Amino acid sequence: MRPLQISPETAVKLAEKLNVPLEQLMHMPQHILMQKMMELAKQEEEKETKE
Repeated sequence: MRPLQISPETAVKLAEKLNVPLEQLMHMPQHILMQKMMELAKQEEEKETKE
């Protein structure tokens, strides 16, 4: 499997947001990454609605 085709800056930001090591993020299957990003977006949306 090829590493994700994203910029280094994007990879660093995603790794920080998702609390995963950068190396693990780069070798994560794309569908799993998308699922984690959706969960993160949902959490942020819920946080905004509470405020």
